Amino acid sequence: MPTDTTVPRSGSRVTPRAPDPRRPRPRYQRRPARTGQILPGLLLLAFGVFFVLPVLWLLLAATKTDTQLVQDNPLSFGSWHALRENWDALTGFQGDAVLLWLRNSTLYAFFALVITLIVGIPAGYALAMTEFRGRRVLLVTTLVVMLMPATTLVIPLFLEINAVHLIGSMWSVVLPYAFYPFGVYLTYIYFSTALPRDLLAAARIDGATEFGVFRRIALPLAVPVIALVGFFSFVANWTNYFLPYVMLPESNQYPVQVGLGLLLNNVPQFNPTAGTATVLRPELALATLLAISPVLIVFLFAQRFLIAGLLAGASKE
Repeated sequence: MPTDTTVPRSGSRVTPRAPDPRRPRPRYQRRPARTGQILPGLLLLAFGVFFVLPVLWLLLAATKTDTQLVQDNPLSFGSWHALRENWDALTGFQGDAVLLWLRNSTLYAFFALVITLIVGIPAGYALAMTEFRGRRVLLVTTLVVMLMPATTLVIPLFLEINAVHLIGSMWSVVLPYAFYPFGVYLTYIYFSTALPRDLLAAARIDGATEFGVFRRIALPLAVPVIALVGFFSFVANWTNYFLPYVMLPESNQYPVQVGLGLLLNNVPQFNPTAGTATVLRPELALATLLAISPVLIVFLFAQRFLIAGLLAGASKE
């Protein structure tokens, strides 16, 4: 087929040629599915089923009677009437003890959270932005304590709290809860990587004190990491079992996690020596839902700040 090799003169327009209708168009083939995309999807699906199914079973178990829980389909819905009966039986255990345990957990977690934020955020800022004698030793100590299992500190904490005669009081739980080295380390990482030092230096040049720089500039910019530290601290306080079990001798002082252990001891299927005040398995499932619902509610309301806090410091301009 002849080819036009005429070169157009400068300044002249070149009219594009129409496509030859006799030339077959190329066929676009679909790319085969990549194995590298299928395997992660299957893995995520497996993890989703593994974590979602127990929670779904727990939700449905609270709507059944004890007989239905054993004989019916595990993922079948019981009835609203059974849910009401389970609620009445649960709240009637030891005179509304479950509601008292929820109130105790809320008080312990709230006061410990307030003290954690008041102490931990300035401590992380001081470790990141100031130089003082013993700074490196203090930072290493914070890392070591953060990596230690919480149960290894129960006996030393018990001896310290007993020395100041606080055993059996609310502060025997609140004060150890308030010591949260992981929150100090998170704050230290955030201020070290995500906070522009030039902005702080400009504020100091303008005559701001170190506390003024922290309060007016660093603290407003640290809202994501404050939310992240607050959430982790609240979850750690709310789910702690061993420390309140050791520190609090009376059942009316228990948080809900220790209360769940007391309920479990009164389920005949788990403890054949249970007394007359027995608890059925659907009631225990309902109590478990009540125990985890505050953490879920806090997460739903704070997830925007949590995501921002997790990504803070990931990139530095």
